[in-house]
Amino acid sequence: MTGLEAAAPAAADSAPGSGAIRFFGRERPYWRLLIRGAFLLLLTLGIYRFWLTTDIRRFLWGNTEIAGNNLEYTGTGLELLVGFLFAVAILVPLYVLFFLAALDLGLLGELSGLLAFILLALLSQFAIYRARRYRLSRTVYRGVRFHQEGSAWRYAFYALFWWTVVLLTAGLAYPWAQAALERLKMRNTFFGNLAGRFEGSALSLFLRGVPMWLAVVGPFLAGIVAGFYTIDWPALAKAFEESGSGLGDRVESTNPEYAYAFIFITAAFIWAAVAAAVLYPVFQALVLRWWSSGLRFGSVTVTSHLRTGPVYRAYFRFLLYGILFTIVIAAIVWAAFALVDFLTGAAAEEENGELTVGILLVIGYMSIALGYSTIYQATVKFALWRLGMEAATLSGIDALDHVTAAGKPSSALGEGLVDALQVGGY
Repeated sequence: MTGLEAAAPAAADSAPGSGAIRFFGRERPYWRLLIRGAFLLLLTLGIYRFWLTTDIRRFLWGNTEIAGNNLEYTGTGLELLVGFLFAVAILVPLYVLFFLAALDLGLLGELSGLLAFILLALLSQFAIYRARRYRLSRTVYRGVRFHQEGSAWRYAFYALFWWTVVLLTAGLAYPWAQAALERLKMRNTFFGNLAGRFEGSALSLFLRGVPMWLAVVGPFLAGIVAGFYTIDWPALAKAFEESGSGLGDRVESTNPEYAYAFIFITAAFIWAAVAAAVLYPVFQALVLRWWSSGLRFGSVTVTSHLRTGPVYRAYFRFLLYGILFTIVIAAIVWAAFALVDFLTGAAAEEENGELTVGILLVIGYMSIALGYSTIYQATVKFALWRLGMEAATLSGIDALDHVTAAGKPSSALGEGLVDALQVGGY
């Protein structure tokens, strides 16, 4: 609380009608929270994640101050657990139907995979919208809760349409998809009785992002096209039609340029992967800055000045800690297997040794997964929250003085579906 008290005079000195967003959370207690949570996740076989998620949100929300007042998260771990159980009750019969449909030898069986994909894609978007509704209804500021209205199914069909367009345009339609979806969400978002809206420009995001698209997707598509035109397709088809062994030799003899095509495609893929990894922090900072600056609540506007350098540093720290963690885990695994080999060799019980090794492998896998997840949460996600908040400023906050309470808590079904389908975040 000392940090909050020290910041009070600074908030009072702010210009009328404007306010800063500050984050007072410290990394050390956040690390402790995550490490304790990872240990309890391991002991409870993942069940503790509902309470860990709640603790994370309470930490982040509670340490975020907007114009002199802190956010508050009022959700509970039990609500998330109940929402997950409801989601499982919905998904298990659905998966059974998918399985039975796949056994059909007719048209239904042939289309079952496609139908399952479309339905799960729709359900995922439905879950994302409902989960957002839950989180907003559990977010309180100045004693007033946020809330969200609108049809989750309408959003799901709208989102599926836009992501299909994004896929068909190799990502070029992404700015328009994001802008359209954010406008739909914010039109149905309220702080008390104060309506929200989104004014981010899709064209602005496109113009800033298209150089990155050209750097990543452009060479990749060029390599694919070059490889496509290098191959002699009629000769290749003839080589496949000929019976007998030696298919590789026939392909090589009928397509002397086949090796060049393979090199073109492989180089394009490697370039795209490396460029995407290098430029992803730039893209993430760009989208977060664009999104934050487009948020509106009545006359309240948000302006973000997020810089890219700190985002790069967050990912570099994750990479560094990840390498150190890998070295430590490798040493522990080597020592554990050496000890097991010694003990099982002395006991000469091969069956017990295999069981012990199997248990160690399961524990090791879970520990490694939890370790990397903890490091990512404590470095990248924590930094993005802090940087995103501290880079934003508000104007027109006088409108918040006239807000009256509205809305009611929403069920955690969306959170449960998001968890079960693995499509969510904070």
